[in-house]
Amino acid sequence: MLQSGKRTSDQPARIPQSAQIRKAVLAYSGGLDTSIIIPWLRENYGCEVIAMVGDVGQGDDYEAVRAKALATGASRVFVQDLRREFITDYVWKALQAGAVYEGKYLLGTSLARPVLAKAQVEVAMRVGADAVAHGCTGKGNDQVRFEMAYKALAPRLKVIAPWREWSIKSREDAIDYARAHNVPIPV
Repeated sequence: MLQSGKRTSDQPARIPQSAQIRKAVLAYSGGLDTSIIIPWLRENYGCEVIAMVGDVGQGDDYEAVRAKALATGASRVFVQDLRREFITDYVWKALQAGAVYEGKYLLGTSLARPVLAKAQVEVAMRVGADAVAHGCTGKGNDQVRFEMAYKALAPRLKVIAPWREWSIKSREDAIDYARAHNVPIPV
């Protein structure tokens, strides 16, 4: 039980028997949200969790991210170098089209979601996963970008969106969950 009184790990997800998951590939960043998703998936779905990290040029320390995913409970970690594909197939085309949001916002983050989802689906197919998962909250468009790509590329894969299922509702809840599950903080 969390200090806030909300249940997390002891509250099982409501999963229909037909939706049993053996292996899930998580779009993993190494941040708080995706780091707590690893033990949450293992507890609530009883599945093997494989982390997929996509390098689209953000300059992270991928060895540290890999180590954290493994320490948090991932069975394997795939670090995919997506920089060339991202620039060639997404960013360059958006620049050529003059794509901006509301006339002033560049679309770097939103453009990255489909290439990350594509790489995640490729890993899922390679390892024989039956599900993919992401750490997008239920409030923004990123969840839609990931899930539309999943459905277009691999409609048979089940999609797990923990932010729409679990009782964690705040950063404080997430930190409490991380502490209770030995997920390194700060993240």
